[in-house]
Amino acid sequence: MRRDTSSHRRKQVSPKRRTPARTRKDSGPSEASPRKRRRFRPGTRALMEIRKYQKSTDLLLRKLPFSRLVREVCQVFSRENMMWQAYALLALQEAAEAFLVRLFTDANLCAIHAKRVTLYPKDIQLARRIRGVDNM
Repeated sequence: MRRDTSSHRRKQVSPKRRTPARTRKDSGPSEASPRKRRRFRPGTRALMEIRKYQKSTDLLLRKLPFSRLVREVCQVFSRENMMWQAYALLALQEAAEAFLVRLFTDANLCAIHAKRVTLYPKDIQLARRIRGVDNM
């Protein structure tokens, strides 16, 4: 029997690349590292964010866009340029965020009552109607 030693019948395998040894400087994880990013199960990241924002006391809306919105609404009603104190804008933003958080909490309860986990506009409308904030 004759043994075939020709390389044209065998599958050509390219040599594997060797990665250079890491130095102390770049030993941490980087974006180009082959290590896979951690994947959380669906809903886990949302629960982590909820806990994070419930622990914090800082404002959720950015200050500058909120102040621009307040000044724009103020110009619609008064036609003249009004000056605002920084503490007045801060107090208004605190009140607005507290109102929105409470409204979303009530709307979430409405969605849970309807055996849903998704918040719909009709939940927010129902929460406002029950509260008596229909004309705002």
